[in-house]
Amino acid sequence: MRYFFLIIAILFTTLFPKQFEAEEMIKVKLVNYIGDTDKLNILLEGGYQTLDPTLSLKEGVDYHVTVKNDSLYLHGEGEKQKLNGSLVLFPETYDRDHAIYVNNRPYLGAMEFRIEENVIRPINQLPIEDYLKGVVPFEVFPSWHQEALKAQSLAARTYAYSHTKEEMDDTIHFQVYGGYNWNENTTKAVEETSSEVITFDNHLIDAFYSASNGGVTENNAHVWGGEAMSYFPIKKDPFDPTHPWEFTIHRTQISMNDINWDNSNWWDDVKEKDEEITLSMKKWLQNNGYPGDIKIVSIPRFELSEQQLNSKRTDKGSITVEFLHRLIDGTVLFEQFTLDDVRLNQIRPMIGGNQFKSYLISSLKCNEDIYTMKGKGYGHGVGMSQWGANFMGESGKSYKEIIQFYYPGTLITTFTK
Repeated sequence: MRYFFLIIAILFTTLFPKQFEAEEMIKVKLVNYIGDTDKLNILLEGGYQTLDPTLSLKEGVDYHVTVKNDSLYLHGEGEKQKLNGSLVLFPETYDRDHAIYVNNRPYLGAMEFRIEENVIRPINQLPIEDYLKGVVPFEVFPSWHQEALKAQSLAARTYAYSHTKEEMDDTIHFQVYGGYNWNENTTKAVEETSSEVITFDNHLIDAFYSASNGGVTENNAHVWGGEAMSYFPIKKDPFDPTHPWEFTIHRTQISMNDINWDNSNWWDDVKEKDEEITLSMKKWLQNNGYPGDIKIVSIPRFELSEQQLNSKRTDKGSITVEFLHRLIDGTVLFEQFTLDDVRLNQIRPMIGGNQFKSYLISSLKCNEDIYTMKGKGYGHGVGMSQWGANFMGESGKSYKEIIQFYYPGTLITTFTK
């Protein structure tokens, strides 16, 4: 894969030297909108070339790529062709008139379609500034104050430059990237801060950010371990709107006494009470040693440690999940899984970040078979609060003041290769 994109990078800088002589290229694995699939639709706008001299795709033709028996196939114009390895497409001219539509979503630059665990995985490569124009409108609201959009542009650009050696994806695990779905306001913010990055001691920082810190920032070491960085202090944030949240989950999800075991379709008939949260639990269990079908029966234990960090965030907790586990041969087992006195960043993914929004927790109570958790904020709380940045902008603060508040002691510099 590196070989293919090395060729593409050379092609970009050879065909369009003035445009890319000072700009870094970045590659992004498309996961967020594509999902895991064995079929993708492709439509080309403008002329595109491939690395296979015998293969030519036409503009405006509906193609689709499929995978079968570890091979890729290209379908189009009534024909089916087996591909030799992956499919790599790059534009004859890099501009906004050349785009690759993947499942109706447009992307600029080059694209490789390869097999990854028996699904098709597109990898997009393009100049970093255009990548950012597809990031910022998906990380914040484009209607926000322009200074907040500029601050987000700097944070996203710094984060991207810090991860150019990695194969990032388009999800919240890195940065949400929506392709060539740009917005006028965010594009302006990216362009007006072109090449500006955040540094400390002459090095790029990991410019972490989250939606809302709940009124108090967090240090990086508390969340991910490692060395505590001075530009991620724990301090009150008067600009963050706190975002109080709450979720409930039933202790008993399925009553074993209510199951009609004589019914051959009992498995399909049985439903959990909190399907959104239990779906997250089932996916987590399946990815952690329990493949196959799962029904969550109960959560007999869910509690928090009294220990808190300096930011008043809760550090540890415990959870026990009881579930029915149907194996491939149809055998159904009653299983139990426990996380005992572990960091909450191990428990939160089980429940889901859309429900369990932060570690700034006000309370967790169990009343009449229902757990209720309340808290503030949305995300890890390290670095910039996106909502706080918007309120700072509306209060008359510049993007440079926003950066200095959330990353104190850092400098804004121009990135050079």
